[in-house]
Parts: sequence; C-alpha cells; structure tokens
Amino acid sequence: MADEITITIDGQEVTTTPGTMVVQAANDAGIYIPYLCYHPGMKPYGACRMCVVEIEGQRGTPASCTLPVRDGMVVNTKGGDAVQVRNTTLDLLLSEHPHGCLTCHRIDLCGPQDICLRHVDVVDRCVTCPKNERCELKDTTRFHTQELVSPLTYQYRNLQVETKDPFYDRDYNLCIVCARCTRACDELRGDVAIGMTERAGQVLVGTVMGDSLLESGCEFCGACIDVCPVGALTETAYKWERPARVEQSVCAECPVGCTMTYEVNHWERVVRAVPELNAPSNMGQACFKGKFGFEYVNDKRRIRKPLVRRDGELQEASWDEAIAAAAEGLAQHRGPAFALMANPRNTNEELYAAQKFARAAMGSNAVDVASNDRPGIVEGLQDTFGYFAGTMTTWELADSAAVMVVSANLTEEQNVVGVPIKRAVRAGTQQLIVIDSREVELTRYASLWLRPYPGTDSVLLGGMLRCIVDNGLADMEFVNERAEGWDELVACLEPFTLDAVAAETGVNAASIEQAARIYAEAASAALLFGGDSSIGGTRRTLSRMVAALAVATGNVGRHGAGVMPLYQGANAQGAFDMGAWAASLPGHNLLDDASAREAFGKLWGVPIPDERNPGNRSIFTRARDGSIKAMVMLGDHVHYEDGTLGDVMGGLDALEFLVATSAFPSAITERAHVVFPAEVWAEKTGTYTNIERRVQPLRKVAKNKRVDSRSDLDVLCALAAAMGAQGFSWDGPAQVLDEIARVVPEYAGISWERLMRERLDIVTTPSDEPQPTQVMYTGNVLTGLKWPCASEDGELFVDRFRHGKARLQPVAWHPRPEVDPQFPLMLAHGRVLLELGRKPNVTVVGKRNRVEREERFVLNPVDAAAAKLGEGDPASVTTADGAERRGVVALLDAVPAGVVSLTTLFGELAVEVDASDRPDPMNHIARLNAAPARITPV
Repeated sequence: MADEITITIDGQEVTTTPGTMVVQAANDAGIYIPYLCYHPGMKPYGACRMCVVEIEGQRGTPASCTLPVRDGMVVNTKGGDAVQVRNTTLDLLLSEHPHGCLTCHRIDLCGPQDICLRHVDVVDRCVTCPKNERCELKDTTRFHTQELVSPLTYQYRNLQVETKDPFYDRDYNLCIVCARCTRACDELRGDVAIGMTERAGQVLVGTVMGDSLLESGCEFCGACIDVCPVGALTETAYKWERPARVEQSVCAECPVGCTMTYEVNHWERVVRAVPELNAPSNMGQACFKGKFGFEYVNDKRRIRKPLVRRDGELQEASWDEAIAAAAEGLAQHRGPAFALMANPRNTNEELYAAQKFARAAMGSNAVDVASNDRPGIVEGLQDTFGYFAGTMTTWELADSAAVMVVSANLTEEQNVVGVPIKRAVRAGTQQLIVIDSREVELTRYASLWLRPYPGTDSVLLGGMLRCIVDNGLADMEFVNERAEGWDELVACLEPFTLDAVAAETGVNAASIEQAARIYAEAASAALLFGGDSSIGGTRRTLSRMVAALAVATGNVGRHGAGVMPLYQGANAQGAFDMGAWAASLPGHNLLDDASAREAFGKLWGVPIPDERNPGNRSIFTRARDGSIKAMVMLGDHVHYEDGTLGDVMGGLDALEFLVATSAFPSAITERAHVVFPAEVWAEKTGTYTNIERRVQPLRKVAKNKRVDSRSDLDVLCALAAAMGAQGFSWDGPAQVLDEIARVVPEYAGISWERLMRERLDIVTTPSDEPQPTQVMYTGNVLTGLKWPCASEDGELFVDRFRHGKARLQPVAWHPRPEVDPQFPLMLAHGRVLLELGRKPNVTVVGKRNRVEREERFVLNPVDAAAAKLGEGDPASVTTADGAERRGVVALLDAVPAGVVSLTTLFGELAVEVDASDRPDPMNHIARLNAAPARITPV
C-alpha cells in the first residue's frame, strides 16, 4: 500500500504506517520492547523510560513510545546502552516500590508464602500485593533478570490505603507514577477524576478534588484499573483472587453490548471483568455496571432446585415434576387468557422461542419484554425506515461533526456510547446539542443545552424541522432521491412556528434556530434520543421527528451520520428483531399485517392469533381485571417494582396460574405456582444484538455447580414438549439461530459457525513477555455481524431503506400534558458526576464513604413567586408517588416555568448500589423520569 513504510527492528523487517510509534510498530509485529507507561490507544507520554532503544545513525537512547517511525529506520532494542538505561530505570522504580520477592535470594526456591509472612510488618513482599502474579512490573523485572542487589535504598511511602470508596481500592504505596490511570481518565474517558498531585515534595497520583473519588467526579468506569501495571488500583471484590482461566463474552447490563474478558477462579467464580481492547462495540471501555455488576453470578442466594406450590407453599421438586406441573396448569389457559413476559437479558434464541411458545403453543399474542416501556422510540423509526432500529454504530460518533442527544441519560444507561462524544467534543472536532429538561452529564460538554418543558421535546424537534425547511437548509437532492411523503410532512409543520414552539416548550426561539442550523449545516450529524421526558404517545411522534430530521438533512446512510434510539436492556434490540413484543412478529413484520401472520402460521404449522397486544403495561392491567389468567415470567426486572408498568404485583396476585424462571428469590417467585431455577447470562450460550444491530455471540463463562439451573430456552422447549406443541425440538441455541436465519431475512447468512469465524486476529508479543492486562487478553476478538446480512457472503449495508425509500410520516403537535392542581410542577431530576461550585461533603459511615449535601431546587422566578419562595429559602418537594425531598431554593430564568430542577451526584448512586444487599443491584437502578410535583416552604 502507498501509505505503508518499512523499518527494521532487531534485524527483522516490519511494515507499518507513518505516524506509528516505534513501540507500537514492534508490538504489531510481535516484537517485545519493555514498557510500563505506554498503553495502546493513549497518547505518547514517555514517563517510565523503559522502552528506550538505539537508532542507527542517531545519538542517544530515545523512548520508543514517543518516537514516530520513518521509512528505512533501523532500530536496535537490545543494545548495551538501552539495556543499561532500562536497568537503571528499574532500580529507580524498585527503590519506591515493594520488591522483596523480586530481589530475594530464595526466588527460585520459594516455598509456602508464610515463610516471608513471618516477618513483622511485612510491606515489601509481592505475596502481600493483591496483584501478585498479575503485575507488569514484577514480570518486567524477572524478564530483565534484574540484579538481586540494588545500589538504591528502598523507601516505603507509608501512605494510607484508600478502601472507603465504592467498588475499588487505591494503594499509592504501590504506585510507580506511570500516569497511565490519569491519562486513561483524561484521554480515554474525557473525565478528570484523578490526576497528578504533590504530597510532601513527591509527585503521586490522587483525586483532583478532595480525598475521595466521590468528591472528584469519578464515574467508576474502571478504566484506570484496567491500565494500572501494578497493584495500586484494584477491585474491592475478589481483590486477592487469581484467575484460573479467562473467557470472552458480552456484557448483559445495557444495549451497548461491550465485549468483556472475564477472569474465572478455580471455584468457578467470576472474579474480574476486563473490557476487550479491540472489540468494535466498546474499544476497551466499560461502565460501572459492566465492570462491577457481574457479582450476582457468584451470589449464594441462588434458587437451587425447581419449586412447585403444594398446599399453599413452594416446595422443592425434580425438574420432571416441575415441568409436568407447569404444563398442566398452562394447558388450562390457552388463548388470549395467557401472557408471557420476557427479560432483556434473554438471548435471541430464548426470545425467539418465547414468542413462538406464546403464539404457537399457547395461542396468544400477549408477549413482551419487561424493559420495553417506551416502544414509541422505535415505532416511529419503523414507520419511516422499515426497521425498529437505529442506523449507525457507536464509534462512528467520534467522527460526527455534530451530535444531538435528546432526552437521554447516557452516563448511567448507555455509558460507552457517550465516550466517543466526549472525546470529540474535548478535541474540538464536534458540536454537541443536548435537549433535556434535566441536567445530565453530557450537558457539561454541550455547545448548546436546550431545556424544554418535560413532554414537549417532540414539539421542539418539530420547530427545528420547520426552521430547516423555512430557511432552505434541507438537502432536497437527498430528499427527492431517497424519500417519499415530503410534501405531506411539510404541510404538517404549519403550526410549528418558532414563536409557537418557544411558547410551548419554554425554550427561546433563537436557541431553537441555533440548534437547527448546527444540525443541518454540519458535514455529518448524528441524532441520539431516549424519550426519557416524553409522555405516552408523544414518543412515537418524537421518533418520527427524529427520522424526518435525519432525512431532511441527508444525515442517514453516511459515516458519522444517522440516528440511534437509546432504549434499555442488554438485548432489547434482539427482542424487536425476534418479535418478542407487542408490535411485531419476527423480522420486523407488523403483527397487524395479515399476510405476515399467514406466512408465520404456515412456517409454524398453527394459525397466528390476530388480536392486538397493547404492550407490557396493559398485560398487567388485564391480569388485574381477570382477562389474563395465566402467565410465564422469565426473570426479574426493575420495572416490576418501580411503577413503570403499573401495579405489577396486583396483577400477579390476580392470576390463576403463574410460572416463573428466576435465578434469585423475589416478589415474583413468592407468588408463583411453579419456579424454575434459571441460568444467569454468564452460564448461557447464545447471541445478543446490540444497539448497533450487531449480533454477538454470548459464550458460557462459568457454571455455578451448586445450582441445578437451566436456560430459559431449555425450560420453554421442555414445556412445549410436555404440552404436545410442535417445532420446539432444537438441539441447542445454534439450531434455533439457524431457524431464525431462515425466517428473519435480516439474519439470513448469520450462523453460530460464522459468528465464530468473524474475528479480529490481533498480533501480540509472546505470552511469556510482560504485557498490560488488556493487551495480554486481546487476540482473537469476536466481532459479531451487523444485520441486515443478506446471505452467507453478503455485505452488511446501512445505505438504503427497507422499502427502497424512506416513508416520511405525518407528525402531530402534542401540547403540554394537563397539570394536576395538586402537583402543578414537573420535577426534572438530573444527575452529574461533579457539580462545579458545590463541593460535596463526604463522611464516613461504618467503613465506607458517603455523600452528604443539601439539595437545591432550581425554579423559574415566576414559579418561586407563586409558591412564595425566594433564593435560599428552605423548601420541600413532594412527587405524586408520595416521595419527599427537602432542600433550598435557587432561582434561574433558564428553567422553564412549571419545572422544578433537581440535580444530584452520580457518587450518591454509586454509594447506594455499592451498599445494596440485593443480589443484582445494577438491574434495579430506577430511571430519572420527570414526575408531577409540588413545592412548599418549610
């Protein structure tokens, strides 16, 4: 290739590209150059001086991590001067790092650890370090066969080990000041929670504000831990555990679908999660849920055997007995009296089997997924593009010239999607528009933040679209070639004048026009939306507006341009694809389409019911009124208890028969007539489809041998067989995927065998040479396949629509929802990592840090006057669900009239989750939804 050059490293010719650093060119060729501060993906730093080399024709020993390659360069990594510099560097590092084991004369004869632990106040042994045998410094020292006697005196720092913060510990006695962690926080994450500090004349790593991570705005993503070469930063849980093996799979906490490497110990416990460095979905990044939320896999409170209710009590039973009891009970309630609720952690294969079981075996369309409380955000996309899905990938967001995020809380719900946005904004290559009535983390990065009244975001987008049309900013060439329905859409925009929209939303007209111009005039623009502040039917209009904006400006089907719905649930996209929800059959075929029902009826050998399924909330309403009498529930979910789906437990209490699969006891299993112990995600094999439409293999990580559990797929197949249903005799998930590929055109060409072949072959240095953990674990990275995938050899495509042209839909003006006189305001509750100017008070409760600070209710002066409140006055805010908060009032004109804004800290959530006694607390984090409220003086 024209842009390739050739250099020579230790006599070996290496082909690389201009701009590559010598150390990375060597690594790419499988040649080892020692390093401790360099890490792939971060900027050259040159702190440790371990990677020095000699260059033919050049004086000195430059650091190869800061030295760009040039054509014809001859590099010697093993020259005497370079080796001497490295040895001196190691001496300096070891003078401030515990190294008793590294320079011990018994190093080749070392027996039980208690030989050296008999010493009083042992602080310099590797065996007392949580990262013993996982330490880059130890491996590097051994690799260099460092002399046992050092000319420098060891100085122990004697710093307090920080163990009071959530999730991970910090021991700066072990820190070698390589600055990887601070650069990961800054460069990779776009945060500044930790940095270089000075203590008593020494430069060390520390929090940028205060002493606790809760004070400095940490998002607890774990990126600093993943790059740390020593034991200075370690996960609190399983801190001292060593892995017996590692397994690659997909995280089950959110729809981003991060590829992770899981460390498993000898007792089949998952002890650590490390994000895969080269995975296309996450590129080495994770979030607090994915990094620390896997522990429920090991929890001892698992349901160990099937349970059947006898004489009013749940009693242990064999699998055969439980299957028979469940089949007998369900057989009495075939037809519309039956419903099935799936779980967003179910695999595609389980979801396909679940909807097929409901429709073919039970004769009911009442099937949905617990997380699907906002179907409108994808229904509008299907109306326009033909798919209940977005059009772009996460990491192309880094190349978008403009990004607009509407009513979404990325930091907590789709965390890694926000990473490329934050990087691009900080690099100055992207303008960010945030439309949200709440203050969320991305508002700190926004070029423009619009704060509409909750529920009016679709009106605001309509105003932007009208502005684009009126000012000639639409890409009419794209519209004419790629869309239909333009004139009808434009006619619908008549009421969306800037003045009318400003009056309805509370956002001034100039800001609306500015947002429209930024989006329309950008070389490439992406639009992400969650509908958090939308209400009811406005979400479908919102997603139609989103699709219309993208089409009107030509921002779809190009790199860095497109739309992305931000829904909840690890495999929510899989549920849409498999038809395991209210609106569609498999393959995005509408349930209302009689020809689609007829086609699937022929495929499955039974007629498909024609009754409409109103959705998951309606399922529980119908259970309460007696219309639904029996139900199968696959797993637990936060929406069953937070009111999102209404009175769920009241609906379950009214059922005549309930079958539940669950890993843990819950309010659902307490009400069930039959309970099956379910495998958790880490025990399953199957596929997930992420927010990019990427179908990824989920592989078994570990198996809790104390639990007699099975997958939901096994349970459904066994129930179908016991009830005499045909078409469920698959021999494992791979065969289910084969059937999916036959009946879902978008999955044609996707098979388990092909997914195992679709991988990145990453060249790394030999495994016996020191490497960072993420580099050591990378290698054959499974990439998954993005649908549509027309055939075995078909190309993935995103540059056309399902029906050839986009079908632009008419849009409606949705006025503000009516206000309850008892609760005349809307509470807009946001959450940020750090609120500048308001330092939190961190106190110690027991052995853990917690955040204490006075809440601040921000009001428009008009609302404050109506409530007879002024700046700094104490007040109480009560929401319609009875929850009450107390704080002080602040006045701000930017807050729309009718809204009370409350911003809390992410650290408070981290403390709450860390202290939770739930087996799976990450699955029970409630969304920050707008809520009717009132404010009163205290």
